[in-house]
Amino acid sequence: MLVSLAAVELCLVCGDLASGYHYGVASCEACKAFFKRTIQGNIEYNCPVMNECEVTKRRRKACQACRFHKCLQAGMMREGVRVDRVRGGRQTYKRRAEPGVSLYPPGLFPLPHVVSKLPVISHLLLTEPAPLAANQDDSTNDSSLRTLLTLCDLLNRQLLLLIGWAKQIPGFSGLSLVDQMSLLQSGWMEVLLVDVAWRSQGAVGEELVFAENLRLDDAQCRAAGLADLYEALRHLTAKYQAMKLSGEEAVTLKAMALANSGVFGGSCGSEEYLKIHRKVPSGDPVAFVLEMPVST
Repeated sequence: MLVSLAAVELCLVCGDLASGYHYGVASCEACKAFFKRTIQGNIEYNCPVMNECEVTKRRRKACQACRFHKCLQAGMMREGVRVDRVRGGRQTYKRRAEPGVSLYPPGLFPLPHVVSKLPVISHLLLTEPAPLAANQDDSTNDSSLRTLLTLCDLLNRQLLLLIGWAKQIPGFSGLSLVDQMSLLQSGWMEVLLVDVAWRSQGAVGEELVFAENLRLDDAQCRAAGLADLYEALRHLTAKYQAMKLSGEEAVTLKAMALANSGVFGGSCGSEEYLKIHRKVPSGDPVAFVLEMPVST
């Protein structure tokens, strides 16, 4: 495991201990209050430097502009804040992308007729987390080691985001805590691999797109000791392209990768979607895709 999957969760904004899910994101009380105050007061901030200030527990008060940007980047939703300042009650809102920021890769938008007939898939699309940016690690001059450290940091943060995403999958929160932990521990890697393969479709030079600012080609992966990972992901990406996998199927495949991670021996009901609509046999859906011939 890259990080511990204990009950303790971290604030996705500053890294402090999270008190719960506020405005759609695991966050601490301080960042929750800051975001609420900013939205209710319609406050605009300006960064005195380059809009690249570090936002940590110790430095979160140093730059309000960068802290607010980090809140939005982490996925906090403006629609969740009651602008009338009245306490109590819950609003029903949908995740909305910030201007210029796409929540999904090209083509990953719901088709009206699919959403109307399959509300579960509509829900999966709406709860799909915004992609994270990589934080370049400058602690070493070794380019290969720097790539590996940057990737590990990104995967750690993606894993924290994945835990919050999993809790929004219909039925997941109804499982016992032990079962939730077992599914996450068994399926987190497959879910992240599905994400990377989906983002990497059509990438220039057969790069793997771990983040918009972290694209690795064959040579870079080999230099960092990730040759096997590169081959497996490029193989999976080719399968996606050959199958012309739709956006709706992609988010469903992610949920299935978690639900069918082997803990319950394939008994989870989410497998039924691909069995019915794409004639996928019982078992691991990601393994099934990998075993298909690359022909259209």
